[in-house]
Amino acid sequence: MKSHECLRSWLFVYSFMNSASGTRITSIDLLKGLVMVIMALDHTRDYVHGASRLFSPTDPVHTTWAIYFTRWITHYCAPAFSFLAGTSAFLVSRRKSTKELSRFLFTRGLWLVFIEFTVINFAWFFDPYFRNPSLVTIWSLGISMIVLAALVYTPRWFILTFSILLICGHNLFDGVRLDGNVLWAILHRYEVFKLNAGYTFNVYYPVVPWIAVMSLGYWFGAFYDSAYDSEKRKKVLTITGLGFIALFMVLRLLNVYGDPTPWMSYDTLSKTLMSFLNPNKYPPSLLYLLMTLGPALIFLACSENLKGRVVNFFSTFGRVPFFYYILHIYLIHLIAMVMAQLTGFGWQKMICSTWVSNMPGLDGYGFKLWVVYLVWGGVVLALYPLCKRFDAYKMGHKEKWWLSYL
Repeated sequence: MKSHECLRSWLFVYSFMNSASGTRITSIDLLKGLVMVIMALDHTRDYVHGASRLFSPTDPVHTTWAIYFTRWITHYCAPAFSFLAGTSAFLVSRRKSTKELSRFLFTRGLWLVFIEFTVINFAWFFDPYFRNPSLVTIWSLGISMIVLAALVYTPRWFILTFSILLICGHNLFDGVRLDGNVLWAILHRYEVFKLNAGYTFNVYYPVVPWIAVMSLGYWFGAFYDSAYDSEKRKKVLTITGLGFIALFMVLRLLNVYGDPTPWMSYDTLSKTLMSFLNPNKYPPSLLYLLMTLGPALIFLACSENLKGRVVNFFSTFGRVPFFYYILHIYLIHLIAMVMAQLTGFGWQKMICSTWVSNMPGLDGYGFKLWVVYLVWGGVVLALYPLCKRFDAYKMGHKEKWWLSYL
């Protein structure tokens, strides 16, 4: 599956900060906005790039560095989404009782699960029969919030221990396959279940260890408390981020634990490097999370004092992520329908009975990579005015409780 997960893929980070009063933390909004924009690149590639039907973009044997990077950079989306959702939840806890926060998390988690099965599943396929119910990014974030709703009653040491054990230890169960077991797939395994009458049930985002990524973000939220020194916070984030990257390098070089798919040595250094930098995402391995969360923490430390138009541009998306997430999928899919019609395949082919890259009748459809980037830029620029206006509306109508669900 792609990063429509993202994360593919994603998404999705709930905008807890929109419910909080006081000064917003720009670095959090900025990182959320950046990964939201990057996420749209991979989703555009799914629906527009011709090679997406031919081979995996991270397959060292067939891909190019341009295609590889287009996919690889989006690996950062889902982990950042989930982590920052937890961080933002902690900031909300400064204004709410534990009971209020737990209810806040639980209800929004249920809402996200509902939206995944309805609005978002329809966006991916445009299938009125809903023949591919899929557990993707929004589902994992919703379940993570529901679990966090219980964890907020526990001590901080327990939350940290729970997070570390789940993130570091879940790869111990990689050898437990249990083919055809839905519960095991939901917990720990990427699997597609073929049902009757052409229906499939797709578990793309097992909940472990995503629930621990969010709870780890919640634990880190304490460093953003107003009483915590900003310089100390930057130091903690930087050291932790560098530690994550160093641990990734050591474990990846050892090639013994931390990922179900060891990297391989190829006939060229370039292909070998591609394999080395492509840990497993479904479910996210320990190495995948170290590789993505490490740079994310360093970015948070380095971006606290950034200002300007570029920062404001990306932060706008970070303040209304759910709104942007839903709109961008529909817009990309609609553009793909137009492109299919104009190239002789017919718009009907984009009403998908399966994932778009596997749709019959689309052999030969698609465009070069530069077209993907052109469409991606157009999507982001087209959605910016809507996101900016919606952000202003939310800030001006904080009394409307239902806006916190958007």
